[in-house]
Amino acid sequence: MVEKRSFESLGHADHGWLNARHHFSFADYYDPARMGWGAIRVWNDDEIGPNSGFPAHPHKDMEIVTYVRTGAITHQDSLGNKGRTGAGDVQVMSAGSGVRHAEYNLEPETTTLFQIWIEPTRKGGAPSWGAKPFPKDARDGRFAVLASGFAEDRDALPIRADARVLGATVKAGERISHSVGAGRHAYLVAATGGIEIDGERFAARDGAALTGGKTYEITAIEDAEIVLVDSE
Repeated sequence: MVEKRSFESLGHADHGWLNARHHFSFADYYDPARMGWGAIRVWNDDEIGPNSGFPAHPHKDMEIVTYVRTGAITHQDSLGNKGRTGAGDVQVMSAGSGVRHAEYNLEPETTTLFQIWIEPTRKGGAPSWGAKPFPKDARDGRFAVLASGFAEDRDALPIRADARVLGATVKAGERISHSVGAGRHAYLVAATGGIEIDGERFAARDGAALTGGKTYEITAIEDAEIVLVDSE
């Protein structure tokens, strides 16, 4: 019910300014067993050097969620949006019918982040972008919804997918749980801290693919910051 994907087993690309690990097949990394998980298509663990980043490039028909772990990322796109997203906060871009964007680390330190791509429930539509601060104490000891395709999650950033992106900060020794519905898929990574999922140990930045139809118990071995995506 839990498939462990250790950090060491992930795809790896080091471009100097960018040191990236790929939980799923991406760019030059191809693994037919890791093409996605449900509607989750990409989960990249990126380290972006100071004063560097991704120049303007296009996207289409994808929900792109960026969770900043340390430092900050500055976004600019062809819609005229521009914004800086700092550590612990989230930005989302619905690429829709097409958009060009650039993501730069304008900070004097390395920025680390997760970039997650989720397939939308329908193609096309006007592209959009949004960002929101999520103070860690608002998700202390529990999962908080950061981005969601469900209208009832009014405080979350909207995405056009049958999915939720959740975050939690859990102190050593504390336990939280998450139920994955039948036929759904969840993917979980601890940004920091070691955890156990149903008794199996996961180090920081290991991936866990969770099968639907079960409630999973997550115990923090160390103070941990957890990101989870629950999708169709």
